[in-house]
Amino acid sequence: SHMFWQGIDPCAAIRTLGEAVFHVHAKDTRLYDVNYKVNGVLDTKPYSDEKNRSWLFRTVGYGHGADFWTDFVSTLQMIGYNDVLSIEHEDSLMSVEEGLTKAAAFLNGIIIKEKLAGMWWA
Repeated sequence: SHMFWQGIDPCAAIRTLGEAVFHVHAKDTRLYDVNYKVNGVLDTKPYSDEKNRSWLFRTVGYGHGADFWTDFVSTLQMIGYNDVLSIEHEDSLMSVEEGLTKAAAFLNGIIIKEKLAGMWWA
């Protein structure tokens, strides 16, 4: 989530880190152009000042859509990471229960659940 507001591409970082990735958090962030173009990304407003902040931590899927998260999960698979994807919830617009439920449902259709036995087509 911090990578998003810092302008870092998480998938590029995963590729660079490779086998050094041992634990992964699924946490989303939404950047608000109207605010960060004026305030920058190092916005120090209180997290409770949602409408004026440059960015907010969001429930998975509420900052970036399925295209990003599909690429994220696939990139983890490419580097050999097939361990836990821990949902981290700090969304100030949604309760913990609702946020975790929605994040789990969203990721459930995206995560790769079965190991590939081999490249049957090659």
